[in-house]
Amino acid sequence: MRLVSVNQLQAGMKLGKKIYNDEGLTLLADGVELTDALIKRLARIDIGYIYIEDSVTDDIVITGILQDETRNQALKVIRNQFQQMSGASGITKGLYHLDKKFSKMMDNILDDMSLQEDPMIMLMDMHTADNYLYVHSLNVCLYTLVLGIAHGYSKEELRVIGLGALLHDIGKTQIPIKIVQKPGRLSDEEFRHMQAHTEIGFQILKEEPNIPLLAAHCALQHHERIDGSGYPRGLTGPQIHEYAKWLGVADSYDAMTSNRVYKKAMLPHQAVEALYVGSGTLYEQKHLELFRDRVAIYPLGLTVKLSTGESGVVVKIDPSTPHRPTVRVLTGPEGEKVVPFERDLSKALSVVIIDVAEQGGSLETPN
Repeated sequence: MRLVSVNQLQAGMKLGKKIYNDEGLTLLADGVELTDALIKRLARIDIGYIYIEDSVTDDIVITGILQDETRNQALKVIRNQFQQMSGASGITKGLYHLDKKFSKMMDNILDDMSLQEDPMIMLMDMHTADNYLYVHSLNVCLYTLVLGIAHGYSKEELRVIGLGALLHDIGKTQIPIKIVQKPGRLSDEEFRHMQAHTEIGFQILKEEPNIPLLAAHCALQHHERIDGSGYPRGLTGPQIHEYAKWLGVADSYDAMTSNRVYKKAMLPHQAVEALYVGSGTLYEQKHLELFRDRVAIYPLGLTVKLSTGESGVVVKIDPSTPHRPTVRVLTGPEGEKVVPFERDLSKALSVVIIDVAEQGGSLETPN
């Protein structure tokens, strides 16, 4: 399979991996042949990248952090619960309680992740941008858990930080939908309303009998930044709980790599670079370093150009050196087709990736 930007798709290409909607239901099945109409539909619903079948990379297997069944069930629980809460009265006074399915869901997620020897942050399956809140909540949960596992948290600690990450944006269920889904820049007043989701989320979660208080503090503090520039309280480094610091990195990364109505998604390596701009001011350097070591910045199937002038597709990622993947070279320095061979960048240290298909625009797309 090869990862292709939607604006590079051509009629006749076949979908290599299912696309789900925000309910966890299949929007398009793998193997579907793309038509001009389907390509326009994908662009219209703000999907940025998809995997397509490709004869020279058909051995690439794309696996997610979760099994499909676990992921789809989690999305259904999040969607159903958040929809019920939207506009419901008495929530912040403890008169409305979360479904116990959240705790069971977290156990299922942790069970899935325990099956992986060395889980990494991979580019997630593509979903529609409709009701971005549900998919974002699950993605941030998974990213935060990957970081928590790498940091060495116990299972119980992972359960707490996982619930905090899963429910970090629950306060947005009480923000007017026209603000949450506004396609353009928020006015100052609208932004103040949006900022309130952190305190609202805290008020909701602190009243929950089955949700740890630390999870509520994750909702409260995930927009705090170590230099005091965050909200709602302008806390500085030592005042922010460690869980919220991890969550802040994961939340920012997913926001950057998700396609939205008002902005185009970044590729992972671009988002990591953007995060590093805030090293020591917005985020702890040690948190960013561990994040960098756990994220596949060049996803499997991505077309890249090397400093040798050659171009090819990322076919393997070594968890110990995720920024130095193995590339299957398909074209030579002059753009000529070559007999495919693999170049392991963790060993060929003088060779670096200098461009990706979406940035360069001239790299060869699959036939």
